[in-house]
Amino acid sequence: MQKDNTLIELNKDIPILEAKHLVYEYRTAAAKLIRAVYDVSFNIWPGEFIGLIGHTGSGKSTLLQLLTALEEPDSGTVYFKGQDIFEKKYDRKKLRGKVGLVFQYPEHQLFAETVFADVCFGPLNMGVDRKQAELTAYDTIKKVGLEDECFYKSPFDLSGGQKRRAAIAGVLAMKPEVLILDEPTAGLDPKGRDDLLDMIASLREDAGMTIILVSHSMEDVARYAERIMVMNKGKLLLDDTVSAVFMHQSELKSAGLAVPEVMEIMTALSSSGMPVRDDIFTTDDAAEEILRVLREYRVI
Repeated sequence: MQKDNTLIELNKDIPILEAKHLVYEYRTAAAKLIRAVYDVSFNIWPGEFIGLIGHTGSGKSTLLQLLTALEEPDSGTVYFKGQDIFEKKYDRKKLRGKVGLVFQYPEHQLFAETVFADVCFGPLNMGVDRKQAELTAYDTIKKVGLEDECFYKSPFDLSGGQKRRAAIAGVLAMKPEVLILDEPTAGLDPKGRDDLLDMIASLREDAGMTIILVSHSMEDVARYAERIMVMNKGKLLLDDTVSAVFMHQSELKSAGLAVPEVMEIMTALSSSGMPVRDDIFTTDDAAEEILRVLREYRVI
């Protein structure tokens, strides 16, 4: 099946998002200075699937708010496709249609009487005529896998997983080039989590969308992301491929994080003398590697 790339014009010559020396500080009620984000710089390229991880209080949420201009940095800036989003003349309303943020708790961004009306709101607010907005809303709701019976339900009558899908549909209806998801699977059962993440991965594959997935689940990040950014105490601790980041086990543990359980098992097997690779972090790859060793030594 031919991929639909009509939503996004990819330009791989410049980063789609670029953070330069971002600093965001605030003072507590006790006048203690908190550096929520401190001297953070990175590039994000079109079409990447990035896992953003970090312990609670590491600066992840503040960083997301800076990337979407919901907060303004004390110093440094963010560029979207080469344009400074904090310049006075920059259209931040337009930015929020291009860099879509799905909050951890979908009820915080669902508000209309029906799911259909909620998903129509974004395109209408951007100036799209009602007929086109309704066509876009219909297509998007179907794309995220909500059943027809959900169209005219109150979004607050949906299940947790359905609410997540409705919130994602509301953002997708604005045809963003970057989709940022803050803990989208929190509170979902394993099947709901897998279904939602598979849907997100499919969206990225079909439309070339750039995805930033914030998650506490190392297993989810290992399975879906190509690159991991690790925040710790307001700073960018690690930024590399998935396998490279997971090799820094001591640094991750010092940041209150852990490698996927599968990787810990493979490391334990290797340390006990079984000649398996210890850089494997997915269940399928681990099973294949163990079978390879067993066949090589003619155990099976």
